[in-house]
Amino acid sequence: MFLLPPETAHNLAVMALKCSKPLQPLLRRQCLVRDERLHVKLGALSFPNPVGLAAGFDKNVEVLEGLQSLGFGFLEAGTLTPKSQPGNMKPRIFRFPEQEALVNRMGFNNQGIHAAAKKMNGRMKIPVPVGFNIGKCRGTPLEKAVGDYRNCVDVLFDWADFFVVNISSPNTPGLRHLQGPVYLEPLLQALREKVDALTLSKKCLHKPLLFVKISPDEHLDEVVSEIAIKTRIDGIVAVNTTRSRDGLPDTAPEEGGMSGRLLKTRSTETIRRLYQSTKGQLPIIGAGGVFSAEDAYEKILAGASLVEVYTGFIYKGYTLARDINRGLVKLLKRDGFQSVQEAVGKE
Repeated sequence: MFLLPPETAHNLAVMALKCSKPLQPLLRRQCLVRDERLHVKLGALSFPNPVGLAAGFDKNVEVLEGLQSLGFGFLEAGTLTPKSQPGNMKPRIFRFPEQEALVNRMGFNNQGIHAAAKKMNGRMKIPVPVGFNIGKCRGTPLEKAVGDYRNCVDVLFDWADFFVVNISSPNTPGLRHLQGPVYLEPLLQALREKVDALTLSKKCLHKPLLFVKISPDEHLDEVVSEIAIKTRIDGIVAVNTTRSRDGLPDTAPEEGGMSGRLLKTRSTETIRRLYQSTKGQLPIIGAGGVFSAEDAYEKILAGASLVEVYTGFIYKGYTLARDINRGLVKLLKRDGFQSVQEAVGKE
């Protein structure tokens, strides 16, 4: 796969998962780790293990069943926007195997929320929590961004266990300005009201959780956490990709976000600051540089209740969730913790 251009390899991996149905029982036996110590509960949601797949792999909710069979405790699809968009010009993914890093400048390429809803309609319930990463269309001005995010929640609500409000991708011009208080507070307040109203009108027993995904670059985590608490958002995803090129060769493209091992320390530091500044009030999903059980455990001890992988999944392969979960069980036992939740924030 690494002999192919990155986006071609990604499309082939999605195609393989589409055809994986006959193999899924075998994959589940090979990859699922069942251990009560790994169980995490956030609100009304139960996660069989803390290792999820981040947005970006299944952009158009095409292969949730295949991904679930690989042992993930939850799945995040998208990023999805109100209308379909082609994204940025190719090439737009770049590998750096020596650094185990990626740079992507995809630009929210997706088929749109209505195509996603059509695929979800009539689908069998996925046995782990499924969330949608949502964003604004490239052409929508910041002043009207609230409408795009509300539209996403409205259309996808029936199938969402959680939403991740993406205001931090570096690949949509101006998007990161939404992290500032002028835009962020009205946006999160509007989405909180939207989810609450839909839960009431549809008489749902459990309402989807709302997370907001932040950047590692602008150091706005304290501002975002204060607004998240004020608007009753359920948690924070830390972090998105970085514009930094520290550690990459000079040939790395200037545009796009970097992910992978080089992001690990910056991500963990952000998680630590968020956990300390919120006194553990807000659940955190830790993302950035998770390649092993030790990486995941470091983020859990810093304050993450759950972790997500993406670049590690590309470099380490389809057994990554299994390997992390097996390792976490050993690390919890070594340190005398009875569960992942007991270890959160216990550096």
